[in-house]
Amino acid sequence: MTVRIELVDWVEREERAEALLRLGDALMTFPMKQGFEAEVVRLHSDACGSFVFKIWNKHSRHDVSFQYRLLSVLFKRGISVSRPLGWGVMPDGTYALLTTYDGVSVDPLKPEKMQAIAGILAELHQLNPSDIETLNMPQYDFVGYHFQGLDSHPDIAAALQSILSKVQMKQDRIIHGDFHPENIVEDGERFTVIDWTNGQLGDPRYDFAWSYFLLRLYLSEQHANYFRTAYVRVAAHEVPQQELDIYEAIGILRWVLLHRNGHVLAKPEVLEHLNRLLASHAIMKGFGFHRS
Repeated sequence: MTVRIELVDWVEREERAEALLRLGDALMTFPMKQGFEAEVVRLHSDACGSFVFKIWNKHSRHDVSFQYRLLSVLFKRGISVSRPLGWGVMPDGTYALLTTYDGVSVDPLKPEKMQAIAGILAELHQLNPSDIETLNMPQYDFVGYHFQGLDSHPDIAAALQSILSKVQMKQDRIIHGDFHPENIVEDGERFTVIDWTNGQLGDPRYDFAWSYFLLRLYLSEQHANYFRTAYVRVAAHEVPQQELDIYEAIGILRWVLLHRNGHVLAKPEVLEHLNRLLASHAIMKGFGFHRS
């Protein structure tokens, strides 16, 4: 991917972005892991260091200006996020975001690292959105946003309706929406949360349970338990098992829907592990998904 940031029609940018614009051909480009909706590259110069440049595709409806403001607010409030340096419009009409480069994927992900990572999520959930009047956080219909394509899967829809009847969603806190190890990078002992595409007002209980489930599915019970213990310590409140079971079940249904629709890939051993989780889960075992 060839990147020419001098062609960006910048809407907002900081002084550090100005320095990059003056480098021209001296700015080197390195590929990074790509997402479904955007291309991502690392920009580097010996004089200025490294930065991340992200360009959303034409079909994405993501509000890049909001993500820029969200990162700015969270960074100033001490949440461990990449510092946003500018956003603008490419010549073809797509949107771009420039941020600091904050390290590489957390690997190997030792269970002990869960303590620092869980602390970031707990600190995020403790922020009061009403104290940040300038942010204007979006709030979406929970099912409509997290379960796109649900109408084509009546078994998931029926299970979801049954489970949601047991709780009252409280979409009153800032959530990441997809907090998992692949969205965490590290530089030495510093961890940074990336990819805030799903940042919104949501229910922190679901946000936590989604992360907890992904750790159980892809890593181990030990990782998930370290994560839970550290989260509780920073958040200063318990995560009752019955409540966690309900919100984890919602997350499991979301993952199953994403997998059926081809949005997440899984090796055979991951699917086998999922079936074991489904068969033993306090809520999910009653719906028979482990036999499908």
